[in-house]
Amino acid sequence: MQKTDDRWWLYLLECSGGLTYVGTASDVETRFKKHLAGKGARFTKINKPLSIIAAKPYVNRSEACKAEYALKQKSLKNKLEWAAKWPWLKL
Repeated sequence: MQKTDDRWWLYLLECSGGLTYVGTASDVETRFKKHLAGKGARFTKINKPLSIIAAKPYVNRSEACKAEYALKQKSLKNKLEWAAKWPWLKL
């Protein structure tokens, strides 16, 4: 999916060791490439990202960040349930 207008995304990555990473970005694919290169976040430097599991669009960065905080508070089971509602479909 490409960036269109000022939309921001809340995304969930599958990482090594059965872990997940939650983040926000205006362009999920570009951000994922940064994670793969070890430049995305400290967590993904240690826990290699494997794939984008899900992403949900938001109207702006503020709303995406609020949703990010809320998703980070959830259990892995709840994160995966959220992901099932917003699967990442690469166009």
